[in-house]
Amino acid sequence: MSGHRCEAATVEFGPNPEDQAFRGEARAWLRDHPPAGTRRDWERTLGEAGWIGLGWPEGGHGNRRATLTQQVAWAEEYAASGAPPRSGHIGENLLAPTLIAHGSPEQKSRFLPPIARGEELWCQGYSEPGAGSDLAGVRTSAVRDTPDTYRITGQKIWTSLAHEADWCFVLVRTDPDSHRHHGLTFLLLPMDQPGRVEVRPIRQLTGTSEFNEVFFDGASARAEHVVGGEGDGWRVAMSLLGFERGVSTLAQQIGFARELGDVVRAAVATGAASDPVVRDRLVAQWAELRAMRWNALRTLGAAADPGAPSVAKLLWGRWHQRLGELAMQVRGAAGAVGPTDWSPAAPYELEPFQHLFLFSRADTVYGGSDQIQRTIIAERVLGLPKEPRGSKG
Repeated sequence: MSGHRCEAATVEFGPNPEDQAFRGEARAWLRDHPPAGTRRDWERTLGEAGWIGLGWPEGGHGNRRATLTQQVAWAEEYAASGAPPRSGHIGENLLAPTLIAHGSPEQKSRFLPPIARGEELWCQGYSEPGAGSDLAGVRTSAVRDTPDTYRITGQKIWTSLAHEADWCFVLVRTDPDSHRHHGLTFLLLPMDQPGRVEVRPIRQLTGTSEFNEVFFDGASARAEHVVGGEGDGWRVAMSLLGFERGVSTLAQQIGFARELGDVVRAAVATGAASDPVVRDRLVAQWAELRAMRWNALRTLGAAADPGAPSVAKLLWGRWHQRLGELAMQVRGAAGAVGPTDWSPAAPYELEPFQHLFLFSRADTVYGGSDQIQRTIIAERVLGLPKEPRGSKG
């Protein structure tokens, strides 16, 4: 298992010299360009080299084109290099494909080049306090106050990277008399609106704040930045969710393999590996990770499979939680103690296994809870009767 990281990072899809050359170029570039400066600086570095937007079917926005297997190679090499999490992921992999599918030529020309250059960062305004996994319950409203502008009022929550974002794509209700998925609109909104857009970081179990609350108090958005037409937001929003899992799932598994390798080494170092139950759990984690990889490869690009994203989410969410629990088990009693003594300057310090365990508790909730994923599979794949919905109001 100690060699799993290298194996996962170099699995090829066939004897394709072009793909192998592309992987080699990606690996060499990442080796020769270690991240420096802020996360925003790193996005610009990636953009200058053309590494943003590899999967976009449209060129000419400053991005290089790459085949599906080459996109996988880049994602795997990026994860294996230990480079930092991407600040531009939401704009590149969620908004951009949505604009390519549903946006106007003017919207593509305006927003795709800055994303490709790493100059504009995005966040996703979907979940609300009363509409998390049940996205059709959105209540944030957008009112047309002039022929050219909307005023947005409401609250979004669990908004990843909102504290860094320049723009937000929001799902809003433009028809106040509508219900559920009717009367919703997909709108692009600038975040730099003091007094009208407020971002409040949410302190998590890990002590970090990747997620945020976002409050809109009459925030302004231009009518020309409606994607797909007013009232057609549900169709656009569902299309976007289809882009949320794919090539990135394979890259995610490289990180999982690295974490599993760390747990295996800790089990050996602490003596926990001598316990046959622990050994059995370690082997099971390894086997399940391999199965997830082959499932991801099997469904890669299978846009017609409505259940594939939900199955993938169910698999990796539970797997990662079990890994966090196993990490604490192999640490033993030491896992309950922080890495440093408490002080006012360091009131909440965690070692990596503790962070893994605590953060992974959210894996089965964010991005659509396990219950929602099972409902999608039941209704859209198995054809079972839909869950009864409450009456309006």
